[in-house]
Amino acid sequence: MNRTTFIELLEKRDFKNTLEIMNAVDIALLLSNLEDKERAFAFRLIPKDKAADVFSNMSNPIQSYLVKIFTEKELRELLDNLYMDDTVDLLEELPANLVTRILHTVSSDKRDLINQLLKFPENSAGSIMTTEYVSLKKTMTIKETMKHIKEVGIHKETIYTCYVLENRRLIGIVSAKDLMTLDDNTFIQDIMETEIISVGTHTDQEETARLFSKYDLLALPVVDLDNRMVGIITVDDAMDVMVDEATEDISIMGAVNPSEKTYFETSVFSHAKNRFLWLLILMLSSTIITQYENAFAAIPLLVSFIPMLMDTGGNCGSQSSTLIIRGLALDEIRFKDIFRVIFKEFRVALLVSLGLALANGLRIFIMYKDLKLAVVIGLSLICTVILSKIIGCILPLFAKKINLDPAIMAAPLITTLVDTCSIIIYFTIATHIFQL
Repeated sequence: MNRTTFIELLEKRDFKNTLEIMNAVDIALLLSNLEDKERAFAFRLIPKDKAADVFSNMSNPIQSYLVKIFTEKELRELLDNLYMDDTVDLLEELPANLVTRILHTVSSDKRDLINQLLKFPENSAGSIMTTEYVSLKKTMTIKETMKHIKEVGIHKETIYTCYVLENRRLIGIVSAKDLMTLDDNTFIQDIMETEIISVGTHTDQEETARLFSKYDLLALPVVDLDNRMVGIITVDDAMDVMVDEATEDISIMGAVNPSEKTYFETSVFSHAKNRFLWLLILMLSSTIITQYENAFAAIPLLVSFIPMLMDTGGNCGSQSSTLIIRGLALDEIRFKDIFRVIFKEFRVALLVSLGLALANGLRIFIMYKDLKLAVVIGLSLICTVILSKIIGCILPLFAKKINLDPAIMAAPLITTLVDTCSIIIYFTIATHIFQL
């Protein structure tokens, strides 16, 4: 459904049934294409049991606008239906005056819980968890458990996994599948899984999201230092983290400072500011060439091979860094593997460089009938490829070791470093062979 069709439905007052059957994500996407007044009017027509889901799938600027125009009653109804993690995410993005308004609207108990969640470090497991989960006692039967779930499950973010607590400590988990397929008189302690995968409140969110992928989880319990249950992270939140981390890495790998805003929400000045510093830093290699003006004057033909050497070195470095960054992200490679990685990349570089040197050396000798020039290009290619692949593999590993994002050591930075080294290698070899 496009905006025009939706407006027609609004005008005909024939939209209530449409909103009831549409998916919350689709409604949020559709409302994002409306004007502010149209959006506010349409949002008020969404069924109350679906409005919170639609709201949580909207962009931050739209959420801010709606919160600003809501009446106290509307705001209270929305917050009552929003899950706790969505409420915290909303507060982290809103301006201070709207945050104050929301905190004054919610109950004191909920306000205390929100303040507790907001205290967790940014990008930690505690900052993305929700406190709305189903807790059980090990002495309960399946029949008692199902009755309990029916009473409280409507207010919880997920019931696919339930958590068995004893004095607030997590001692087991039970899946909904087991509860629905086993005998009603079975005790929870007889079916609960005690080998539990969990994270601490301060565990990095990227590491947390990686566990979802590794173990195919739907939810992950979050515990404190005393193994007391404090919340859960659901798979939808883990996917959001993966998207955010991938977006950040892609931005950094493209030599652009990451931004939480979308492309169109970011101003032209902000785009320019995010790109300028990197581009300024990456201009380093161009200043190196001026140091070899005498070589240019003696043999002008040397200049024509600079782009080929720089491109080859940059591409080789980017290939290695991309593979290593991916391996680090998937936890396939660790810093302790650095010598294995270097040895492997060296062997790859040796094979690649010999092939490139032979092909280009023969081409240059045939075209220019100059053996020295062919040798210079061949040796320069071998040294450049080997060096670029070594640099491309070790920089992300060192970045990870010192707790920097390995993506910082991606294509643009490595390309610049390799370009600089390839020019130095090229003219060092050329000046020696041609005795310049």
